[in-house]
Amino acid sequence: MAEATYPPLDVLKPVAEGVWIVDSGPLRILGMPLPVRMTVIRLGDGSLWLHSPTRYDADLHRALAALGPIRHLVAPNVAHWTFLKDWQTHCPEALTWAAPNLRQRGQVRRSGLKIDRELADASPPEWDADLRQIVVPGGLGFREVAFFHGRSRTLVLTDLVLNLEAAKMPALLRPVLRLAGMTAPDGKPPPYLRLVIKLRRAAAARAAADLVALNPAVVIFAHGLWFAQGGTERLRRSLRWLGDFS
Repeated sequence: MAEATYPPLDVLKPVAEGVWIVDSGPLRILGMPLPVRMTVIRLGDGSLWLHSPTRYDADLHRALAALGPIRHLVAPNVAHWTFLKDWQTHCPEALTWAAPNLRQRGQVRRSGLKIDRELADASPPEWDADLRQIVVPGGLGFREVAFFHGRSRTLVLTDLVLNLEAAKMPALLRPVLRLAGMTAPDGKPPPYLRLVIKLRRAAAARAAADLVALNPAVVIFAHGLWFAQGGTERLRRSLRWLGDFS
């Protein structure tokens, strides 16, 4: 269902100096068409860092290669790993980094996905000069690792904010999505994910407060209309379900 997406698809779109997004999809999750987005950052050493890679596309790969060598493939939570294996096949020199607990998932083990490194609370030496990272915890093994590109004041999330445009979604789903609080202008994750994160509410709220304190100008996430302006205030509103971060 093309209307759920943000065309043009599978092409690089500039966000800031050294930062791009790639819109793709839609993915069908529980019957709902979801737009999906990858974030690309060029690190200080000239290499590329791919956050939540979307479906592999040869033309996109060539466009990326023109920017620099792809050195890092990042699975930022336990749900965003589906397309990694295709990128691994075509980028054998790249390291694959995964959120805590992704390696233990049976589906991941059966897929044959190779995981080289696990993401921690602190940024690794490979990108600590460019990106700060913060782990947002939840129950049932959920972790999402957020990244902040200080040079452009860009915060990169995955599912911690979900900001669907109702007009892009099937008409029958729109009332349900609005009721669930998943629609723009300050959408939230689906109720089940909010419940999972609230199983570790105090720790998650501390991490969310740290994200707001970064004062991002731009907030990018995997699904829906990202915050191209006014990032801090819009992030604060979207995270109200975890606390008041004023």
